[in-house]
Amino acid sequence: MILKNKNSMKNELFKMSFYIKKRVKNAGISSSMKRFVLLFLIFNSTFFISGCGIYSFSGTNLSPDLKTFSIINLTMGTAGGPANLPQQLTERLKEYFQKNTELTILPSGGDLILEGSIIGYDVLAAAPTANDQAGLNRLNVTVQVRFTNAKDETKNFDQSFTYYADFPQDQTLNQNEARLLPTIQENLVQQIFNKSAADW
Repeated sequence: MILKNKNSMKNELFKMSFYIKKRVKNAGISSSMKRFVLLFLIFNSTFFISGCGIYSFSGTNLSPDLKTFSIINLTMGTAGGPANLPQQLTERLKEYFQKNTELTILPSGGDLILEGSIIGYDVLAAAPTANDQAGLNRLNVTVQVRFTNAKDETKNFDQSFTYYADFPQDQTLNQNEARLLPTIQENLVQQIFNKSAADW
C-alpha cells in the first residue's frame, strides 16, 4: 500500500494504535502482556514506515545511500521545435526531482545522473477513431535519456521516452505549440522519473 504523505501514515498508525489499545483493555490482558503488545506494535510500525530503508513517501524506490543527483542539460538532436525546449525540459526534470525526492542537486557528479537529447519532434496525422468527426494532427516529442546510478549499475539505462498531444488538422502547429508543449513535457518528466527514481 502506498500512502501519499507522512501525515496520512501517522493518522493510520494512530488509529491502529488506539484500536489495539482498546481491544487489549477490553480483553482483560495483564499489564506485562499489554506492554508486549504495544512494543510489538511500535516495532512493526517503525518497520512499516522505514520500508526496509528504501521506501519514500513520494513513491520513489531509492536506496538510502543515494544522496545527490545531477541532470545534465538536455540537447536538441533533431530539427524542429522551440530552441529553448531542451532547457525547459531540463529545468522541469530538476524541479520534479527536488520536489519528489530528498536528494541534493549537483551540477555534475551526482549519485544519480540523467543526460540526454530530444531526438524526435514530429507532426503526424493521428489515426482516426469512430468518434472522430474531424481530422487531427499529432505532435510527438521523443527524448533519449541515459541514466547512471553510481551506487547500483544494474539500475542504469539508455532509453527513449515519447509523449504526444493532438490538435485539429485545420490549425497550424504554431497555433497550438504553446498549449500542447507543457502537457507533453509534464508527461515526459513523469515517465523519466518513474523509470529512474521509482523504478517502474
